[in-house]
Amino acid sequence: MCFKVSCRQVLSRDIREMDNNNAKYINTVINGKAISAPEDLSVIQALWHSGYPRIKSVGCLEGVCGACCVMIRRNGAPGVSMELGCQVLIEEGMQVVFLAFPTPAKQSYKLEDIKNSWEVQSKFHEIFPEAESCRHCGGCNSTCPKAIDVERAVILATKGRFREAGDLFDECVLCNLCQSACPESIAPNYVGIFSRRVTAHLHTRPSNLINRLEDLRKGELKVIF
Repeated sequence: MCFKVSCRQVLSRDIREMDNNNAKYINTVINGKAISAPEDLSVIQALWHSGYPRIKSVGCLEGVCGACCVMIRRNGAPGVSMELGCQVLIEEGMQVVFLAFPTPAKQSYKLEDIKNSWEVQSKFHEIFPEAESCRHCGGCNSTCPKAIDVERAVILATKGRFREAGDLFDECVLCNLCQSACPESIAPNYVGIFSRRVTAHLHTRPSNLINRLEDLRKGELKVIF
């Protein structure tokens, strides 16, 4: 189970000052190093508390950037889980390993080359030919720290249901764990991005927005910066 941490509140004071608050300490192992830290710290904060170099203004600490992917084994648990280091609190006996960031996908395309909705499906299969080879193994779903139904989104995209596929990826943080877990080298997160982009590209804009843009083009509407 993943607990959300209000990291900004914790970071509003020096983590080391918690030593003076009689906090209960938790023993855990991070990247093979035994660490003892206050129980209300996230994995990343516990790492900083142990003396690991901390760089200010780097990282979001709000579960948005997807850069702190970790593999976690909880005490007594038979398996491991994939989570975000900034979003999970340390537990007694927990073992944590930070994962190397996977090599990003190299799909290349320009939305301008897709002239109309009739071309989207064929273009998608040109860009993501491996998507049709999904084994339905569920590996992408089990590794997603945001609990996205990744496999279903890929299936929807292969069927041309891009709006539905894109909606499923609303919470995606591009951590690339689904990509690294796929035996067919599908990049589901980038399938999600494509689905969202192409939907916006071909969707008719709201009439009031179109009218305002036309007013701007005619010089009838001034924008003051």
